Amino acid sequence: MSAYWTETVPPGSRTLPLAMGPDAHDLADRKRRLGVRVSVCLPARDEEATIGPIVATVRRELMERAGVVDEVLVLDDGSTDATAERARQAGGQVHAVAQVLPDVTVGEGKGNALWKSLYVAEGDLVCFLDADLRRFEPHFVTCLLEPLLTEPAVGFVKGYYQRPLGGEPTGGGRVNELVARPLLCALFPELASVRQPLGGEYAGRRELLEVVPFVEGWGVELGLLVDIADRFGVDAIAQRDLGVREHRNRSLDELAPQAMAVLLTGLRRAGVAPVDVSSALARFDRAEPDFVAVPVRECPPMVSVPAYQAKFGRELSA
Repeated sequence: MSAYWTETVPPGSRTLPLAMGPDAHDLADRKRRLGVRVSVCLPARDEEATIGPIVATVRRELMERAGVVDEVLVLDDGSTDATAERARQAGGQVHAVAQVLPDVTVGEGKGNALWKSLYVAEGDLVCFLDADLRRFEPHFVTCLLEPLLTEPAVGFVKGYYQRPLGGEPTGGGRVNELVARPLLCALFPELASVRQPLGGEYAGRRELLEVVPFVEGWGVELGLLVDIADRFGVDAIAQRDLGVREHRNRSLDELAPQAMAVLLTGLRRAGVAPVDVSSALARFDRAEPDFVAVPVRECPPMVSVPAYQAKFGRELSA
């Protein structure tokens, strides 16, 4: 199992102070010696308040100063605000999700945007970040990249963190703690040690990401975790402590469809739920109970897409 799988911390000490982490210049040297490229990708929908500072920090600190990142991409998923404009002003490459591989699939949701980012990104290593992060720091990227640049056996790195709710740092969100982690413990115990299965900060090698499906909606993180472990083994997965993560908190009404998507994704992979449905209906609104459609379709492995094969010289293996 990877040395980065878990990290022990002396009692009373902080896990990872903000603005700390691996030296970006050292990682850039390793990257150049390995001859690889690094892409940072952010799926975004209506995130004008936070997308600019994230993109600007990655570009300034990790591209221009350190050279460890080669490009920062924003996959704009139908924003109705100034998300795309703010991202461009900050120096990011903006791609409208609907215009990427438009003839291949018409999907929806976060997973669809992440899947399409594999086509527009040029990197051998791809780092995904949520676009609603506040007080973003460069170590969110460097901590995720370090195992990929120093341990050849590591292919996928998940970040974990503390969330400052109510003035006190806490663990994962409600869906993470009440749905995702119990589901892993019950059905995939080999992954029970993953602290933030639903965390939106993670990085992977292209050769792993391109051969697994991406759930279109909120189940994408759990699906990737289980599928990569199943195909490449738990030892290919590492975890890194990102310290404190601040982002927008959602209401229970907003989280309920996410919980349904995560649950169904896990049940599918355990062979319990059907795999040939495009959405699930669930009754969520507590004031006026109503049915809400939750997208659960899955994008096929990107390596199976002819346009991707042509662009990257890939072939679908058995």
